Amino acid sequence: MPHVRIGTRSSPMALHQAEQVATALEALDSTVSTELVKITTSGDQWMGDLAKLGGKGAFVREIDRNLLDGSVDLAVHCLKDIPADVPVPEGLTFAAYLPRENIHDAVISRTGKLLAELSAGAVIGTSAVRRAAQLRLHYPHVEIKPLRGNVNTRLMRLDEGHFDAIVAAVAGLYRVNEADRITEILPLQTMCPAIGAGVIALQCRSANTAVLALSGRLDDAETHRHATAERAMLHALQGHCNSPIAGYASTEPNGKLSLRAKVFSLDGSQWLDSHHWGVADDPAALGYFVGADLLRQGARALIDSIAH
Repeated sequence: MPHVRIGTRSSPMALHQAEQVATALEALDSTVSTELVKITTSGDQWMGDLAKLGGKGAFVREIDRNLLDGSVDLAVHCLKDIPADVPVPEGLTFAAYLPRENIHDAVISRTGKLLAELSAGAVIGTSAVRRAAQLRLHYPHVEIKPLRGNVNTRLMRLDEGHFDAIVAAVAGLYRVNEADRITEILPLQTMCPAIGAGVIALQCRSANTAVLALSGRLDDAETHRHATAERAMLHALQGHCNSPIAGYASTEPNGKLSLRAKVFSLDGSQWLDSHHWGVADDPAALGYFVGADLLRQGARALIDSIAH
């Protein structure tokens, strides 16, 4: 079996994810060896508005190029960082989706106060338009200020006193061993998650059959279905990086797929909501149906009204 060069961003969370994948691959086959290749992306270097770099793709474009030119054999991504409004580059494919982790967002407060307990004008740090819109809707008494960087950097900025609280993904906090910092976990009704939240995705070259077959053994079927439904919905909406779009798929006890999705204005004053069910063997159909429902409600006008 092959020596697998795994491309990864160099942040603590990204390295944790890549090491997790390396260990899992080597456990599948004792003849497999792995090597982590750290890749600095434009999204890591740029601390300004991501829209000026073309959106979330700034975290994956350089890794895609390394995959395509053969510098690495496998890429490890947070699925939420991979754009769904454009196709995956020709020649690349998703090899596997690892079992989904917690999809909730958490508040880390400097004083230990819940969001609802913070005083008027308290400063909350986040650069995610999805989070900002929902914070403005449900907690209009707080002030939102941009905060970029990996989760360790954001926690450091909080500790330095620049913010009263920050919002971060529960899964990410666990990955960097900072879950004990969580003040509160926000319910999904209050903070609908990012598309692909909590999912680690593996990508490789379509023609690399050995790595594709090996990595495919790590694929979690249920996570694969959920991710497919969510990304089909996002593709149907053709949202850009400044579009506050949220949603999550789940499996009902009867086996049916459920998909709930929302589209917000930047200030949270307008929002659209769609929730439908479909069969487990066609998750993409459910995703496109929910996307079409949101478009029927006016999502196109809402998305296009936001500059990017």
